[in-house]
Amino acid sequence: MMSGHSTPHRPFHRIVLNQYLFLLKKYPILTKSITSGILSGLGNILSQIMEQRGKSSNTKSLTFDGPVRFGVFGLVFTGPLSHYFYHYLDKVIPSNVPYSQIKRLLLDRLMFAPAFLALFFVVVSLLEGKNLKSLKEKMQTGYWTALKMNWKVWTIFQYININYVPAQFRVLFANMVALFWYAYLASIKR
Repeated sequence: MMSGHSTPHRPFHRIVLNQYLFLLKKYPILTKSITSGILSGLGNILSQIMEQRGKSSNTKSLTFDGPVRFGVFGLVFTGPLSHYFYHYLDKVIPSNVPYSQIKRLLLDRLMFAPAFLALFFVVVSLLEGKNLKSLKEKMQTGYWTALKMNWKVWTIFQYININYVPAQFRVLFANMVALFWYAYLASIKR
């Protein structure tokens, strides 16, 4: 293991990167899950900060129930499901198949994205303690809007991710984009 102290020869960011790469190799699913959980929670915090911007100073401060819910979703669902989906994508549509880039993108955008977004709505509603009627209303009012926005925002990023990003970094790449995506989702969940 590496020392946690940076030196003139080993800057702190290099130590963190090397440690992350080590953990990614040794514990890929756990590392991706924890990373997903942290960045999902941060996305919710970012949403709260953006929502409070421009409001008067006597508005409420940050809450932590939202980041916890988003963090749990990222930890339990985003990390593992994304890991397995990207592996499945490589297996079912290898890069040497004609039109593989478009086929991979279509599978992601038309199958995985709608199902994953529905899962998000269900899980977060359950974590919020909402009943089925409330979930149904949220799905009717927010799902289609969120899915269309997902297709607008994510398509170019997913094209790059599934075709050019090395497999071990795809979940991390998606998590970085998702930091802002979860901020958007948190804003429509309110």
